[in-house]
This record gives sequence, C-alpha cells and structure tokens, in this order.
Amino acid sequence: MKWHHIQENWAAFYDAILDRWPEANEAELEEIDGDQRAFIVYIAELSGQEPGDAREEIREWMMGELPSDVVMDPRHDNHSIALSAKYVPEGEDEYDDDSRFGDDGRE
Repeated sequence: MKWHHIQENWAAFYDAILDRWPEANEAELEEIDGDQRAFIVYIAELSGQEPGDAREEIREWMMGELPSDVVMDPRHDNHSIALSAKYVPEGEDEYDDDSRFGDDGRE
C-alpha cells in the first residue's frame, strides 16, 4: 500500500496500527492525523528507535494488506468501478446496473 491510502483513510488504520504497535495511543494517533513524518517520529519515540529505523519498520508494515474498513469504503468501490471502465463495451456506462446478472430488483 502507499502512504496516500493511509493518509486518506487514517482512522480506518487505527486497529492495524494498534495491532502492530500495541503501546500506541489512539488519542495520539488522532493528533498525527495521517502526517507521515509525525507518525515516523511517534513510532521512533514509542519504540526507542532512530527515525530511520522506525521509517523502515513502517515500510515493512505498509507491505501488508489494506484493512477491511478501507477496502469496504464506498470511495474505494467507486474507484474500482471507474477502473473497470476499460472492460465495459463502448456506449455502456460502468456505473449502470447490469440486469443480465439477474440480481436487479432483488433485496
């Protein structure tokens, strides 16, 4: 994942951050508000590391998967739908319902 995913969905990453760094504090995470430099400094202070070592630890953590709260965000869905436009036949809107799947009108 990239930092902009984290920054745009900062609150959704709290659980993932607390899983990785259990000594982190949610109130302090709120203050950081997705600022990458502040997060690096925070993790360095929290773990007693140099900022460079904390940066590397964060990079390794970022290689993991996006939290489900982020993946399930409607903005993520709309982005995925927009990317699918290249597979939709010309003249058809990628946001239209597709009745041939047989689920239109069902609750």
